Amino acid sequence: MARLSHWLLASATAAALMAGTAHAQEENRFVMVTHGVPSDPFWSVVKNGAEAAADLVGAELEYRAPSSFDMAKMQQLVDAAVASDPDGLIVSFTDEDALGGVVQRAADNGIPVITINSGGDVAHHYGTRLHIGQSEYEAGKQAAERMQEMGVEKGLCVNHEQGNQGLDQRCDGFLEGFDGNAEQLATTYDPTAIRNAIVAYLNENSDVRGILTLGALAAEPMIQAMREQGATDMFTLGTFDLSPGILESLEKGELDFAIDQQQYLQGYLPVMFLDQYARNGLLPAGDVPTGPGFVTQENAAQVIELSEQGIR
Repeated sequence: MARLSHWLLASATAAALMAGTAHAQEENRFVMVTHGVPSDPFWSVVKNGAEAAADLVGAELEYRAPSSFDMAKMQQLVDAAVASDPDGLIVSFTDEDALGGVVQRAADNGIPVITINSGGDVAHHYGTRLHIGQSEYEAGKQAAERMQEMGVEKGLCVNHEQGNQGLDQRCDGFLEGFDGNAEQLATTYDPTAIRNAIVAYLNENSDVRGILTLGALAAEPMIQAMREQGATDMFTLGTFDLSPGILESLEKGELDFAIDQQQYLQGYLPVMFLDQYARNGLLPAGDVPTGPGFVTQENAAQVIELSEQGIR
């Protein structure tokens, strides 16, 4: 009996060691390529989510992004990622023309692709498995409707990356929501240029009373301009996405609302899903919406603590 117990214990130990070795050999490698410039705090939260998920499942994650909003460079990064034959590819599908072909090539080569943040309405045409994000057009439309409920009759959408498919859709939805009583102002992503462009536009269009920016890169220069002009109470101000500066402005009442798409989940979920797909062949049956949700002065304090942790 003692010999049998010893044999069972030895067998169990050997099995555990073999399982551990097998688990180590099963480490998956995923590549995430986004269009997010390093100065945009939105994308640092996406990256935080992806890295947290990779640590949790024991996967290797490679995060790649161009130094500026450059679709040619992003196409090269995705192409290089496909050539490296990862176990899964995660892409912000910002431009169908630039990225469609290379994403289709990944799918044709058996690499599972999940898109995040942008392009969910068209990405499935190129063999992607699912999209994680929000309906950009609908979110822009909801922003317009919210401003109209607050008494705004004419609005302005500030687009700091014109040609970015997702941001263009946000503005399109905003203009549609205003029934044509809104315009789009195209700028670069340089904060000084954004601030100056907004001030110049408002000086020439005194009937505008609602301003929507499409991310923290544009929201913070807009808020700065309003402060300098003593005009924060003269306009209804909204933005997409969150940052520490945006949350502070919301809490102070300088900013009326921010549209939250929970970008941490846009990094976290695709890594978790791809790991499950590589290990067990499991994926959600449809796209996963992470927004839109609205953050206002009333609930900003609840979000600030998570922002300090790099989660919101």
